[in-house]
Amino acid sequence: MKKIFKIKLGLLLVFALFANSCKTDISNPNAPTETDVLTTRAGIFGLSVGLRQYYSTNVIAASYFYPAVTARELKGTATFTNTLELEAGGVALPTANGNLLTLWSSLQKLMSMSEDVINNASNISTISGGTLSGVLAHAKLYKAIALGSLATSFEQSNINTDKTGKAVFYPRQAVLTEAIRLLNDAISQINANPVTTDFTANVAGTNFNLKNALYVFNARYNLMAGNYAAAATNASAVDLTSKNVFTYSTASVNPLWNTAVNLQYYTPQANLGLPTTLFEAGDRREAFYISTTTTTTGTVTTTVRKLNAFATNQTAEIPVYIPDEMKLIRAESILRSNGMINDALSLINEVRTQTTGDVFGVYGGLPAYAGTLSKDALLLEVYKQRCAELFLTGQRLEDSRRFGRPAPPTDTSERNRNFYPYPDQERITNPNTPADPAI
Repeated sequence: MKKIFKIKLGLLLVFALFANSCKTDISNPNAPTETDVLTTRAGIFGLSVGLRQYYSTNVIAASYFYPAVTARELKGTATFTNTLELEAGGVALPTANGNLLTLWSSLQKLMSMSEDVINNASNISTISGGTLSGVLAHAKLYKAIALGSLATSFEQSNINTDKTGKAVFYPRQAVLTEAIRLLNDAISQINANPVTTDFTANVAGTNFNLKNALYVFNARYNLMAGNYAAAATNASAVDLTSKNVFTYSTASVNPLWNTAVNLQYYTPQANLGLPTTLFEAGDRREAFYISTTTTTTGTVTTTVRKLNAFATNQTAEIPVYIPDEMKLIRAESILRSNGMINDALSLINEVRTQTTGDVFGVYGGLPAYAGTLSKDALLLEVYKQRCAELFLTGQRLEDSRRFGRPAPPTDTSERNRNFYPYPDQERITNPNTPADPAI
């Protein structure tokens, strides 16, 4: 990222983070005005960069960690009330929980920032052609991610922000439909007007392949929505040799490292959070994602687990996605649409047995699948592989529901809630807020 945009970003994020908050009596004469941000080339570029930075720090910190505790990937170890309530789950998770508010509000902010770019970039004459299509597609990607993440955690949500505080709620299927529409629009735009070097230099950077990211999230959300043919088609369009990453600095640190390693709010569960019946000894992904230290003092043995892989230090890169997710999406789509079992098995084994070639070094290193060759048995195997391959990527809670895993209130061993209640702050300000789910 060019230095000038790092400087502008700090100011632009101040605007982006507080544009919709309550007014104060204190003004900053040096801060950019809304006109500066939304009506100038530099302002839109800076806000676009801010979108990616906000998602890769604030949103990842909320949308990866909190559902991971609910779905038993992580255990909350901090003694804060918010963490203890999240760990307890069920009816013990109140609507006043601060983590729920953080998750909801960070996704609303991401949506709002995206909409500001979508609604204003086309009005700036110095942003045109492939630069404009890139800027718009980039913003649509992040609005779609906001919607998909809301659908992962809540039964209903808005599909647009409303500055009057009265946003309309829609069922999660409709929310996913809107996310998919945005991604389809974005893909069409950059296919018609390929992104320019101007866009790459000033917005995306060299570590972020926009088209690949669009196909990835389109595949993911189509799978969640039950559109299996579209999920497989989009997954097949992804270049699995492309390494898409979020980058960090000492001023904008890796949220996985900061939350779990530096602050030590959460610790990984044993066996990647899987029950022993679903975890295979020798799976190399456990040691890849988690470092385990065991010490014995007298008769007391203590095991300490810490995040590894993409959380080794404050500037470690975090993948935008894990490439083999696409193989597992294709395998699941084949099975759920009653396709050829052998085709699904081949994709599963590519993930299970891989020992070389992955751009991030995520390897199962397991023998080929030797279980029952049936639809249900292979779907269970897909779930096992997803849990290991996609550890702490914000997807376990959605996967647990989709694969019909044990659920509360009768069984809380694999997740302690099905969906979250809505934060008090939303209910207080928005009369359209629906009733909370029971669990």
